[in-house]
Amino acid sequence: MKLLKIIFLILVTALIIWIDFPENLQIKFRLGKKDINFKINPLSIDVQIFGTRVKKSFKTQLGLDLKGGSHLVFEADTTKVKSEDLQDALSSVRDIIERRVNLFGVSEPVVQMLKSEGNYRVSVDLPGITNVTDAIKLIGQTAQLSFKEETPSLEKEATSTPIFLRLTKETGLTGKHVKKATVVFDSQDGKPQVGLTFSEDGAKIFGEVTQRNVGKPVGIFIDELLISAPTVQQAITQGDAVITGNFTIDEAKKLAIAINSGALPLPIKLVEQRNVGPTLGKIEVTKSVFAGAIGLTLVLIFMIAYYGKLGFIAAMALVIYALISLAIFRTIPIVLTLPGVAGFILSIGMAVDSNILIFERIKEELRRGNDLDIAIRLGFGRAIDAIKDANITTLIVSFILFNPLNWEFLPQFGLVRGFALTLAIGVATSLFTGVVITKRLINFFYKND
Repeated sequence: MKLLKIIFLILVTALIIWIDFPENLQIKFRLGKKDINFKINPLSIDVQIFGTRVKKSFKTQLGLDLKGGSHLVFEADTTKVKSEDLQDALSSVRDIIERRVNLFGVSEPVVQMLKSEGNYRVSVDLPGITNVTDAIKLIGQTAQLSFKEETPSLEKEATSTPIFLRLTKETGLTGKHVKKATVVFDSQDGKPQVGLTFSEDGAKIFGEVTQRNVGKPVGIFIDELLISAPTVQQAITQGDAVITGNFTIDEAKKLAIAINSGALPLPIKLVEQRNVGPTLGKIEVTKSVFAGAIGLTLVLIFMIAYYGKLGFIAAMALVIYALISLAIFRTIPIVLTLPGVAGFILSIGMAVDSNILIFERIKEELRRGNDLDIAIRLGFGRAIDAIKDANITTLIVSFILFNPLNWEFLPQFGLVRGFALTLAIGVATSLFTGVVITKRLINFFYKND
């Protein structure tokens, strides 16, 4: 069992280091009379899983302030929208574009609604995308309502395969077959739903889909995002259906507006496009990173000078913490802005703080005459409550700043979310390295003296 743990740790360490590799790392050396010259890149994945292609690269993504990107401006056509529905339609446009370019909330785009002389425009700044054509394609792609059924080869694996991976077979029924979408309410529990009325062709296709899927789920997708997967109870041939999904009234209303126009509730056209450079100058970015490096170096010097061998162990734990954090940032991936870098550096301070609490507790136990093993065990046990409370309060603040539920009275977009996210990931990682890894390093070094 111990050997398996060692092998597992070696494999995990190798994976983390591979993910953290610098891009295009050139290795050159001479071996005897032969010149060795090759290039190493971070890990990349390109495989087929259950008929779905999974392509993933692990690279550091930089934000608008550090790298620049693309700036696009779209003008919304509001001529066919009722005045009472205008604000909801504009909000829906903004939310749909935000979802397209920032599905997981970590890519740090800047999406804004602008009004100029009665015209409504959407300004979109996309970090890291310097090919404007790709940016336009990303935002302007046709995003329709679609219905999908289970792939026959996966029906027998219903218990082991996630439902969104099973529902991959196109039915031919899309948003163009929807005649109208309205907000309706469940007659039993009163919850809001989105009612769909199909066209004549749509009703026919929908009837065929439900007929062959009685007792099976049918997936309802918008922008390739699974909204609902109700199980068909019986064939529906009347041409009406409902989308359920624990919606609020506002969510159901926005979804109905979006479906009625095939994805975007308002037609938009591109009126401006250009590449933008970093909002911060390269010199300022270099100075900021240099200041962070100096601060980190001084902290490590202080820890080693004051705590000796324990300080050296803390320094090792911090290096491991940095490697794990960078791997997480690249895996998600998180777009790093300068506020995000600041959140990461701040979390380093939290990691050092945890080590200081642990070390002081260990020193107290040694002064009481306990031997080293007992001092380490009691020191960790008595410091963990203070460490846990400090980190939990920081994580709560990070949650509020990130605002994952998009409460309107809190920041919903912008660089503050990047700061909150990197701080939260850094604090959670530092809690792991500061307690688990530091403890094992202490046991290893002191028990092998």
